[in-house]
Amino acid sequence: KKEMAQERRDSFAFRNVEGRRIRDVEGQMKEEDQHDAHESYELKWAGERDADQYKRDMAQERRDSLSFRNAEGNRIRDLEGQMKADDQHNQHESYELKWAGERDANDYKKE
Repeated sequence: KKEMAQERRDSFAFRNVEGRRIRDVEGQMKEEDQHDAHESYELKWAGERDADQYKRDMAQERRDSLSFRNAEGNRIRDLEGQMKADDQHNQHESYELKWAGERDANDYKKE
């Protein structure tokens, strides 16, 4: 009977130690799963932040492009306006010279 009681105590002690070891392994596995899940969320959030930053960068690039095209369009319109004004001035001077020449020719004929 003493032998059976000792075997029983040994069995309880073994099962206690084995149960503790299994709980420790399960706890460690659970911690690793939680760590992996957390890391997965961190990567997901980082990807979302990168996508948001990319969208902001593209929007800024689009605004910069529109601003540049607007400024370039203004510059070209100003340049074309200046060229037109110069052409009109030159054409006016040409007519002035032509009319002066015609007046000189008429004055010469009258003499």
